[in-house]
Amino acid sequence: MDAREERAVGTPTAATAKAATRPIAAEFFGTLILVLFGVGSAVLAVKYIGALGIALAFGLTLLALAYGLGPISGSHVNPAVTLGMLLARRIPAHTAIQYWVAQLLGGIVGAALLLLVASQVPGLKIRGEFGSNGYGTRSSVGINIFGAFVAEVLLTFLLVFVCLAVTDKLALDGFDGLSIGLALAVANLVGIPLTGASVNPARSLGPAVFAGPAALSQLWLFLVAPLVGGALAAVVHRMTHPTARSGEDLP
Repeated sequence: MDAREERAVGTPTAATAKAATRPIAAEFFGTLILVLFGVGSAVLAVKYIGALGIALAFGLTLLALAYGLGPISGSHVNPAVTLGMLLARRIPAHTAIQYWVAQLLGGIVGAALLLLVASQVPGLKIRGEFGSNGYGTRSSVGINIFGAFVAEVLLTFLLVFVCLAVTDKLALDGFDGLSIGLALAVANLVGIPLTGASVNPARSLGPAVFAGPAALSQLWLFLVAPLVGGALAAVVHRMTHPTARSGEDLP
C-alpha cells in the first residue's frame, strides 16, 4: 500500500473524528458566549439596562445560539437541558457526559474572559458579586434557601420543558429558537430579583469561581436545583407528549 492509499484509507477516520468533536466544541463555545454576554450584561451594564435588559441579553443570546449552533449540537449550552435530553432519550449517555464537561469548562472560560474585560473598568466591584447567584443576604429580595431551591427548580423546569416540547416531531419547524430564547428571558425576568436566575449550572459555576468564597459556599444549590428542574421537565414532557420522538436520535 503506497502513501496515497494510506491517506485514502485514513481520511474517513479523520473526518469521522473531526465530525464527532464539532458538537462538543459547539457546546463549549456556546456556553462561553452565553456566560460572557449574559453575565456580562449584569456585571458591566446593569446600571444602564436593569433587570429587563439582563433578561433580554440572556434570551437573545440563547436565541442566536439556537439558530447558529442548533444544527451542530442542539445548542444545549446548559447541563440541565442536556440532562433533560438524556432522560428523554434524545441523546446517549456518553454524549451527555461530553456535553457536561464542555459546558462547565465553557462557563469558566467565559467568566474568565469577562473578568479580563471587567478588570479594565475603574471602580467596578468584582469580588463577592461578579454576576454570581445567591440566596439570603446575597439575594436582592432576601429569599431563603428553601425558596431559592424551589424557584430554581421551577424556572429551570420552564426552560427545559420548552426545549423538549418545541424540538419534538409534533412542533412547528422554524420557531424552536424563538421559543427557547423567550423561555430563558422569562425565567430571568422572574428569577433575577430572587436568586440572580441561574437555571444553568454552567452559568453559575463560571462567575462563582471568580466571585470568591461567599458565592462558592452557595454554589451547590445552583448546581443541584437546575438539574432537578431539568429532570422534572423530562418526566412531565413524557406525560404531556406521549408521541414525542423518544430515542429516535440514538444510534
